[in-house]
Amino acid sequence: MSKLYSLLRKRLGKAKILTSAVVESKERQHVKIVFVRNRNKKRQWLGIVSTDITLPDEEIVRIYGERWDIEVFFKMMKHYLTLERETQLRDYDGMVAHITIAMSRYIFLAFEQRCHDDPRTLGSLFFACNDEMKELSLVEALQRILGLAMEKVRAAGIVTEDVALTLVDSIMAAAIDMLQTEQRVFRNNSVMATI
Repeated sequence: MSKLYSLLRKRLGKAKILTSAVVESKERQHVKIVFVRNRNKKRQWLGIVSTDITLPDEEIVRIYGERWDIEVFFKMMKHYLTLERETQLRDYDGMVAHITIAMSRYIFLAFEQRCHDDPRTLGSLFFACNDEMKELSLVEALQRILGLAMEKVRAAGIVTEDVALTLVDSIMAAAIDMLQTEQRVFRNNSVMATI
């Protein structure tokens, strides 16, 4: 690709998209390569390949950006939130519960990061997500997950009913306390930002 890049005419100035070209691959398929400026290294470029040669350069870069966010999400889920390594499950309900718990962890972490790093309000994000969500609240979803876990604990006979209920109560109390603390911190930060 370096040889192709050196042959192409580049846009002047500090354009994000430097140039593009339609070429034929080894498999005799036409592909479009869009060369963009690398933000991390000066005088470097990145090549983005698209099989849809009719798309404009800007659209190819936009789609690549959205797909990259998805890749970062899955890397975070697999490496840091142990999506695959934490358990070995063979039944469908257990897999769904494990994935739901891992994604709940991700949601809490993303919320925490957004409260501390992003100065934008959560209003537009809330309404965008609210349109796509079902009528099941987070608390109801956690109650269902914990209910399924309780059934498994009862069936296995590992601990007594009182110990299991105490554990569930402490988990729910900690989750509610954490959400209330985050809301107070967020409100305080909002008040301080307006001053």
